Amino acid sequence: MTPGQPRARAIRILLLCTMFWGLSFPVMKALDLAQAGLVPVAGTWFITFLDVLYRFGASALIMGVIYFASLRTISRLELEQGIVMAVFGGGGILFQMDGLAYTQASTCAFLTQGYCIFIPLWMALNRRRFPSFKIFISTVLVVGGVWALSRLNLHDFKLGRGECETLVASLLFTGQILSLESPRYEGNRPGNFSTVMFAGMALLSLPPALATAPNASAFFNACATPVTWSLLAVLVVLSTLVAYVMMNYWQKYVTATEAGLIYCLEPVVASGLCLFLPALLSSWTAIHYVNEQLTARLFIGGGLILAANLLIQSSWLDSKTATRIP
Repeated sequence: MTPGQPRARAIRILLLCTMFWGLSFPVMKALDLAQAGLVPVAGTWFITFLDVLYRFGASALIMGVIYFASLRTISRLELEQGIVMAVFGGGGILFQMDGLAYTQASTCAFLTQGYCIFIPLWMALNRRRFPSFKIFISTVLVVGGVWALSRLNLHDFKLGRGECETLVASLLFTGQILSLESPRYEGNRPGNFSTVMFAGMALLSLPPALATAPNASAFFNACATPVTWSLLAVLVVLSTLVAYVMMNYWQKYVTATEAGLIYCLEPVVASGLCLFLPALLSSWTAIHYVNEQLTARLFIGGGLILAANLLIQSSWLDSKTATRIP
């Protein structure tokens, strides 16, 4: 490969990751609706924690089998990186879910994408260099796009518990993304630290799942049908195993700032899939899950985020060098 080929290929693969993560939203929604009918006495919190536990726990077991020989020689730094990513990623998910109960979904969606601001800010402070003009323009486009998609209303916005927890979640997701760029972990094997990460995220969700469970049988009854297992399998294989392992391997070929901007394409993919996938899932699972409507905000928000990603992939403005902070 020429020097630019790994980066170009990494961008394409990370974009594919956003496709699989975007797929997880309608699939997870369908799974939640199916499980609500199986365990009507259970609250939404239990179902959410249980799905995170099964999703990442199953992924850890599969990874453990695939990388069994490699895991026998796991290094201290690989173990450390896996734990760090589990704390950041798992903690972010838990703060995000709890914050969602105390604020509007649109506000939560917008604040969760805060890492596209936090990452370049951290990089600027850490390296004492302002972000390049290209990164600045891309960040502005992404912020505007996410704003349009989330329908954030400044009149309804307040900095309460939900907003604060969502900002904490976004900061934690920032740490997860940055940990893949740390020189300390250069040379770590993705299969090893990814396995540790999945196991750690499953363990983080176990205590709240136990605390919110209506009874012991709910752990089995919530996934007792072929439909629920099939939906869970999609989440495990595509949205977790394939997407996260590809992310953990290929993100090193782009900067953390570029990765954060690429990942903001995820809500655009989710919005597009929700235009037709809910009806297909409903006919298969016998649940009531209606398609979303195509709106101007999807065109505007999705267009802005797509423009930012195209700018990141292009050579335009590459000649603009970063300015050093005095």
